[in-house]
Amino acid sequence: MRAQSVVVSVLLCLLPLAASGTNFEKQFAKADPAVAVIYTVERGVAPNGPPGQVSQAGLGSGVLVTTRGYVITAAHVVQTADLVEVEFASGFRTTAAVVASNPAKDLALLKLDKIPEGVTPLKLADSDEVSIGEEIFIIGAPYGYSHTLSVGHISGRHGVDETGPGGPQAETFQTDAVINQGNSGGPMFNQRGEVIGIVSYILSQSGGFEGLGFAITSNEVLTTLFEQPMAWSGMSGEVISGDLAMALNVPQKAGFLVQKVALNSPAERAGLRPSLVPATIGNREILIGGDIILAVDGVEVSPGMIDEVRARWASKADVGTATLSVLRGGKVWDIDVQIRKPF
Repeated sequence: MRAQSVVVSVLLCLLPLAASGTNFEKQFAKADPAVAVIYTVERGVAPNGPPGQVSQAGLGSGVLVTTRGYVITAAHVVQTADLVEVEFASGFRTTAAVVASNPAKDLALLKLDKIPEGVTPLKLADSDEVSIGEEIFIIGAPYGYSHTLSVGHISGRHGVDETGPGGPQAETFQTDAVINQGNSGGPMFNQRGEVIGIVSYILSQSGGFEGLGFAITSNEVLTTLFEQPMAWSGMSGEVISGDLAMALNVPQKAGFLVQKVALNSPAERAGLRPSLVPATIGNREILIGGDIILAVDGVEVSPGMIDEVRARWASKADVGTATLSVLRGGKVWDIDVQIRKPF
């Protein structure tokens, strides 16, 4: 009996590993042409470098979802980009404009300047039908290795308030599929090759993948970018409060400290000034010295103000104007920002 057990064990070890999982060859071949690599250029501040801004290259992924040339990606990939270029597996490459972005939910929508021929856009599936334990795959460009496939499972589903500090304010899927820098904004697929999520972030102590990856669910994507889209402002920032707000002479409980401003964005056209001085306050690394927004259309800045701002924009015409109260040089200024709605 023992000899038979040894023989069976050896035979099991010789079986192909693929036999225990799904072969995604056909699904990959069908989906990959619509997956894009996103290259960006933006201005940033070099740590320990000379004062002023330097040009920085960025990398992410995305997916074509309409015949009109709209590509979904993560907001942190393109929010403050001066230049966005999108490349498909065929080698077709074109510039793109950010038309909608919700940094709080880490989602953005690009409009291609030229549309690739022969590429079939992919549709968003109903993420409510996805179950924990379901096998999935992801296509992206980890560390620049474009159109790379990784396979895993849905490890969990998390609500808006369950992503933890720094996570997107959105419903997410947790996955053990390998995700690294360059995967951000790329699509997550179910076993039928349908888009069920957009890769957002990982939790890691080493900086590399440790089995905890997160993707925004497709239903959240649909609501955020198509049903309730927010116009792109072209700036990033940090809500500051407490001792930091007091140290920067903010005349209220909280303010929005502008970090970066994209070239030719609504924020730059309005004259908003980015922060240029790196600082470490406690365990927090931040840029200081830029404008501090105190209120938007009379709504005082607070950590939970995003929903009210979205509601105000939804009620505006095709071209809207937001009035910002800005602290600059110890004085409060009113600045008007014009932003065109996405659709």
